[in-house]
Amino acid sequence: MSEQMMQLQIVAPGRAEWRPAPVPEPGEGQVLMRVEGVTTCAHWDMHIMSGEPMFPGRPLPYPYTPGQPGHEAVGRIAALGAGVGIPAVGARVVAWRDPGHHVPGCYAQYVCLAAENVLQAPEALEAQALAPLELAMCVQTSFDTLGQLGAVNGARFGVSGLGPAGLIAVQMARAYGARQVIGIDPIAARRDLAARLGADDVMAPDAATFAADRYGPQAFDAAIDCTGLPPSIEFLMDRSRHAVAAFGVLREEVRFGFRHWAGLSLLGAGAHNRRAAERALALVTAGKLQLAPLVSHTLPFSRYTEGIELLRAKQATKVCYLPWSE
Repeated sequence: MSEQMMQLQIVAPGRAEWRPAPVPEPGEGQVLMRVEGVTTCAHWDMHIMSGEPMFPGRPLPYPYTPGQPGHEAVGRIAALGAGVGIPAVGARVVAWRDPGHHVPGCYAQYVCLAAENVLQAPEALEAQALAPLELAMCVQTSFDTLGQLGAVNGARFGVSGLGPAGLIAVQMARAYGARQVIGIDPIAARRDLAARLGADDVMAPDAATFAADRYGPQAFDAAIDCTGLPPSIEFLMDRSRHAVAAFGVLREEVRFGFRHWAGLSLLGAGAHNRRAAERALALVTAGKLQLAPLVSHTLPFSRYTEGIELLRAKQATKVCYLPWSE
């Protein structure tokens, strides 16, 4: 193992540098992962590159923490810290939990992670098919909550926002027994991709052709919003009988009124947990959840800014960065 590696750092809004740094040493309870690939968490990347905090009112100092905001990563164990026996050196692993943006992140050739924050990954799958597992874990927590209400199996199920999270939600709804899955997005290319990944029907969010009616024949039994936008959430609330899960990061208030009061549950995001990550990975391993189609572009880290501009222009869904490519 070399003593130096390359690591990305966002040094100022709109400016990222791919620069040398010492290979870190894993501390107690940590593993050192040789990174194979990292996928963007689009809103994190675009916000930090734009000089805007991901969550309103939070401080955002620059230079930003090295390797951040990368946290969707797959790789191989290169070294173990004290007290770690599993996974073994050489094991292929995938990160399932974002440890927070105060510690070095995964936009690097090597990164130290808590051993409990990685799961052993299948050898046969490419990096693009595994790196987004952390996002899948997050979506899984919403499906766990919906499942406790009996709101997925046998349901006519709506998914609003067919970006990466929504495309995962379409597949999870299908995997967990929804009788019909309907994807909603204004972008035709994303609707097409959702249809290829298992949506029975796709549509634009058009109130003129899909009137507000919680009990009519078009109504959803349950739905999930993956945009975080109040108009999208309220669109679903006005057309869902039993439950709407608000998965997208919510920055504004949502109006829950008398028309929703009788029988509708509005659910927030679930707590991140290892069991949800294991369930999501089991879907991937069984071929019921495809993560690689979420990745529209693969680039070396030296072209990080280019990838973020593609996301901003909605010309990319997810970008997978390969830290060992030129």
